[in-house]
Amino acid sequence: MANPQSFEPTTSTEQPNHIPKILPHERVFPIQIGSELFKLSGASISSDAPSYFSQYFRCQLQHAEDNGIDAASAIRTLYIDRDPATFRDISLHLQGYHVRPRDSTHFVRLFADAQFYSLPKLVSQLYEESIYTKIGQREFQIPRNLFADPGNSPNFFSLGFAAFFSESDSLFPGLDRKGLLRPPSIAPPAVPGRSADVFAELLHLLRGYPAHVRDEAHRAELLRDCRYFHFKGLEQRLIPHAISFNLARGRAEIVLRLRDILKSGIAIASEPTAADPAAAWVDYARPFVDETAHELVLEIGGESTRLQFTNGGMGLGGGEVDARAGFVGETGVRVAKMLEVVAAKLNLPPTVQPPGLLMADGGESTDSQLATPGNTPLSGDLVKVVLGPEASVVLDGKPWAPGAEELFGQVEGVDFESPPRKRRRVDTLGGTGEWIIKTGQWRLRIQGVKNGKAAVECCLVAVKLDALSSEQGRNVDRPFLGG
Repeated sequence: MANPQSFEPTTSTEQPNHIPKILPHERVFPIQIGSELFKLSGASISSDAPSYFSQYFRCQLQHAEDNGIDAASAIRTLYIDRDPATFRDISLHLQGYHVRPRDSTHFVRLFADAQFYSLPKLVSQLYEESIYTKIGQREFQIPRNLFADPGNSPNFFSLGFAAFFSESDSLFPGLDRKGLLRPPSIAPPAVPGRSADVFAELLHLLRGYPAHVRDEAHRAELLRDCRYFHFKGLEQRLIPHAISFNLARGRAEIVLRLRDILKSGIAIASEPTAADPAAAWVDYARPFVDETAHELVLEIGGESTRLQFTNGGMGLGGGEVDARAGFVGETGVRVAKMLEVVAAKLNLPPTVQPPGLLMADGGESTDSQLATPGNTPLSGDLVKVVLGPEASVVLDGKPWAPGAEELFGQVEGVDFESPPRKRRRVDTLGGTGEWIIKTGQWRLRIQGVKNGKAAVECCLVAVKLDALSSEQGRNVDRPFLGG
């Protein structure tokens, strides 16, 4: 029976401080770097081997043994024309000390020489070190764990530095070639064209501190550099948004601008009813940030929405107002792309060729072939809109509600005694009223429909609107340049 106090001796590979005997540990080997002579023991050189040094001196010892020459007289000084100041730190590493780069210049010099001398342990250590870089005119040391969040990695640094400081056998592929005098020159990593102050704020936020955005100009600075450095998770934290719980609806909701909507954040929340089994709402969760989705309240600004409705759709009895919304420019393209994503979430087949593939008869694309809501199975070019009694509407600077008959004339603008130009505008609309929406917030409702492109359609349910009924209303708000 074995003695319970006995144990098997560990092998050399299991001893963390074991130094392989590549060179005689007690012998001293001379290395001259530039103008300075270093004398390192065989133990120090063997501690990070195989390397340029261990191979050089092993060849000398092997030559002496093969020719019966005394080893002491056979060892010649190894001369390398490199920076002795950098090698002082490398010699400390070989003697067992932890060497940490001081700045980006020191980092690249250590890394280049560690590669050149083929020191596997030092290369591995430096590869796992903090990222040293200069942003603007300021040096930064960035712990790699700041990029552990999948929302912020891969990014400018992890992608660029992974290629720049690659594995030891690929950065200097000529290391084993005879006659290699020195590694290629490597400039310290720097991003001179960005603000050091803004980058320092981004690092502060990456460490988990709450964001304190002073104003929209400050937010724009932070978001611009988030996108430059590809900090996607941090960008989602900084985009303008409002999350709250709507007690009246019994749901959490998130308010977001149209330009900040991402495909991956859109979800469908089914709420079937006996009258409409297909009823649902569009939800949204900010990618990398929100764990659960909230009901989406979509904000569209920039006076890019035109609301049209007929006499019969004005809902003067106090009920819902049926209208149609048209969008101009980039807003129309964004709305179309969003509706296409919603249709895909509903497993609806596309109804037309993808925008951009449509070509005119002459083979050239035209502006009319840009993506529009009508290119999706959920809508026509004019998106259905519902103004319910719960909507907050300000028209020409005054509160408006369905049933306010005295305001209907402002919307219609019908005056047959007016000049022909004004009459033509009304006639062009076919007797419809028109609003320009300066800024609007909308919910996206999915509802069943008969005789449509698909079995369902998406309509915009007004939440809050700031609208103009005429050019005069816009001019009232127009400021003079002099203040």
